[in-house]
Amino acid sequence: MLVLIGWAVVLGAVFGGFALEGGELGALMQPIELLMIGGAALGSFFVGNSPKAIKAVLKTLPSVFKGSGYTKALYMDLLALLYEILAKVRKEGLMAIERDIDNVEESPIFSKYPSILKHHHAVEFMADYLRLMVGGNLNAFELENLMDSEIETHHKEGEVPVHVLAKLGDAMPAFGIVAAVMGVVHTMASADQPPAVLGNLIAKALVGTFLGILLSYGIVGPLSTAVEHRLHESSKVFECIKVTLLASLNGYAPQVAIEFGRKVLYSTERPTFSELEEEIKSRKSK
Repeated sequence: MLVLIGWAVVLGAVFGGFALEGGELGALMQPIELLMIGGAALGSFFVGNSPKAIKAVLKTLPSVFKGSGYTKALYMDLLALLYEILAKVRKEGLMAIERDIDNVEESPIFSKYPSILKHHHAVEFMADYLRLMVGGNLNAFELENLMDSEIETHHKEGEVPVHVLAKLGDAMPAFGIVAAVMGVVHTMASADQPPAVLGNLIAKALVGTFLGILLSYGIVGPLSTAVEHRLHESSKVFECIKVTLLASLNGYAPQVAIEFGRKVLYSTERPTFSELEEEIKSRKSK
C-alpha cells in the first residue's frame, strides 16, 4: 500500500508542479516515447536475466504491494510456538516432538499457530533443525554453521530480485536518452517544417529523457529498495529461530531460550520481556 501511496506522491508532485508552473500536461503525454522506453526495458529484462531470476522477480513483486506480515503479533506467535516446543522437549525428551516435526500440519502444537504455518520456509527451517537435534549427531557449533549457511543462501536468493530491479532502474535514463535521440533524429529529418512544428517535435524528444529519469528514480529504483527491506524482514524470522534453538541446545531453559530469540528482533516488532512473559502465561492457562 505504501508503494502505491509513494508513487502517487511522486507523480502528483512532478506533474502537479509542472501544471502549477503553467505547463501544458498534454505535452507530457507521449505514448510513443513511453512505448520505446518500456519496450526497451522489458526486452533488456528478458535478455539479461535467467528464467529463474525472472520468476523470482514476478513472485516477489506482489508481496511488496501488501502490508508487511512481519509484525509484533507474528513474532509473539513464533516465540510462543518455540517455547511450547522446547518446553515439551525439556519435559518429555527430544523424541517426544518427532511426530510434530514429521507432519507439522497435523501437529497439535503447530496447528495452534496458523500465522506461523503460512510462512512455509520458516516452518521448514524450524522443523529441519529440530529433526537434527532429535538425531543428536550435531553439536551446537556445527549446527550454528549449518544454520548460517542456509540463512546466507536464503538471503542470496532473495537478493536476486533486488539486483534485477536495481539494474533495470539504472538503465531507464539511458533508454530515455535513446527515445530522445530518436525524437531528435525525427526532428532533423523534418527540418523543412515551420518553427512551431519543429518546436513540438523537440518537446516530444525531451519528454523521452524526462520519462526515463522519472521511471528510474521515482518508480523502479524505490521498488527495488522496498523489495530489499522486505528481504531483511524475512531473514529476521530465521535468525530468531536460530538463536532460540541454539540456546536450548546449549542447555538454557525454554523461558531463557526464547529471550535469546526476542533480543535479535528489530525494536519496532520486538515485544518487551513483560509482554512476552504475559503472553506465555496466558497461553499456558488456555
